[in-house]
Amino acid sequence: MRTLFLGIILLLASPALLGSTIYKYTDNNGVVTYTDQRVQGAKVFVFSDNMVENTDRQVYLTTRKHAGGDTLIVHNDLYVPVEVEVAISSAQHVLGVPAKPVRWVLPPRGNIRLLTLAPDGTGTPRYEHKLRYALGDPRAKHNLNHYPLPWRGGPFRMTQGPGGRYSHTGPKGRYAVDIAMPEGTPIVAARGGLIVKIENNQSGRGTNPAGNFVRLLHDDGTMGVYLHLKQGSINVREGQRVVAGSLLAQSGNTGNSTGPHLHFVVQQNVGLRTVSIPFEFSQPVNSMPNFAVGGER
Repeated sequence: MRTLFLGIILLLASPALLGSTIYKYTDNNGVVTYTDQRVQGAKVFVFSDNMVENTDRQVYLTTRKHAGGDTLIVHNDLYVPVEVEVAISSAQHVLGVPAKPVRWVLPPRGNIRLLTLAPDGTGTPRYEHKLRYALGDPRAKHNLNHYPLPWRGGPFRMTQGPGGRYSHTGPKGRYAVDIAMPEGTPIVAARGGLIVKIENNQSGRGTNPAGNFVRLLHDDGTMGVYLHLKQGSINVREGQRVVAGSLLAQSGNTGNSTGPHLHFVVQQNVGLRTVSIPFEFSQPVNSMPNFAVGGER
């Protein structure tokens, strides 16, 4: 199994194979093999590296009942703005139902009484509501083109770049980069900002494909996300401000990861959708980082 796993890592890390199709098949001896060559009976191997953040308990809706009807209140317990949308459907005997879903941008750690539904006096009021939300303010404008390398040490190698067919295909990760590096490599903030979400307790594959991670809100409203970090290594807390070059954690191999590496992505909300956005590093990945020349500008 160890030899097989190492083979998968080397296969996925090969620059010549980035962007090619990988096939998985089991031979007559029961040996599972991964190859870039089409083999009869082989299936396309799809590696999922999607980020999953369970924030449903931190962005939620409550209903306050009173003599005038029901007031719907949306809460944001996160340290990041969220865009919310509340839709009302199947309404009967109710006044105040909006013609279309109501959207609002909630500040960090805030709440808002979004709307009130009143009985019309003709029967028992009934309705259904649905809450949607996305992290980040859709009015954010990305104002930094070149990012310092977010680690100390090296030189290292990029094993998957923007649009990589293994996992960088969805909206949240299309412009992400994967950097192969030994587990325990210091991971530092590429930009200053506010720590808004962390996961520090996952071991191995765990239940979150992202593994342990840090989400950092930049001052321009975009967010940097650092994935697959080593368990227990995160050095920051939610709500803490950091400057560029601050130690965040150590690299690891947690979540849906084929080997020790850092998955780094910059994201922003583009209208109820938090998506990755293009960026460049201020120097080659296979060089030593230098924050004296790579700071914000």
